[in-house]
Order: sequence, then structure tokens, then C-alpha cells
Amino acid sequence: QVQLVESGGGLVQAGGSLRLSCAAPGSIFSINAMSWYRQAPGKERELVAAIPSGGNTNYADSVKGRFTISRDNAKNTVYLQMNSLKPEDTAVYYCNALLRTRTFPTVIKAYWGQGTQVTVSS
Repeated sequence: QVQLVESGGGLVQAGGSLRLSCAAPGSIFSINAMSWYRQAPGKERELVAAIPSGGNTNYADSVKGRFTISRDNAKNTVYLQMNSLKPEDTAVYYCNALLRTRTFPTVIKAYWGQGTQVTVSS
């Protein structure tokens, strides 16, 4: 089941930009870390970027300098700004959140988005 809601994917030409959004459930108690993964056809899923609650960010070498991850804690939303896109960036992008719900605030659980397609043409 889809537990996080993603949006922002699409088709762009090389060198273009896209911004992905991912919203966590509204009934959360707290969010630890949020991150973006991607999976290209025939390839394994890879971690693209991550941002803990403290705000420090981490990026895969392949996207460093081109992608920026950020979060809006008031909206429980994480973003991925993707600039200078390359055909190699074509993949389904998934967001992930480690969080506690108000119902079970002592339990940390991972939630995933449904995936959003990003296609970069030459």
C-alpha cells in the first residue's frame, strides 16, 4: 500500500529540471529521516539523497552538485530539486520516511511512496 504521497515526476530534456515532492502521513508524532531512492529499468534500487531531522544532507556521488534535498517540517514533506538532468537519471523515484505515529509514538517505522517516473531524453 502507498503510505507516502509523491508527485512531480515527468518527461524532460537533458539539462532540464524537475522538483519531486513527498508528503508523510498527517497523523505522525515525529519524523526521523527522509530520503529519496531511485530504480532504473533492469537495475537495483539506489539511495539518491537523505536528510535527517537535524537537517544535514547526504547525496550519491552521481547526483552531487546537481540535486538538492530539503524538507518542510510543518508540512511533513520532503523535496528533491533535480537540476542539470541527464539521461542516466531516468528512473522511478521513491521517497522513504522513518517516523513515529501519534497512535504508536514509541515505534519507528519506515514508510514508502508509490513512486514517480522521471524520464530524461537526449
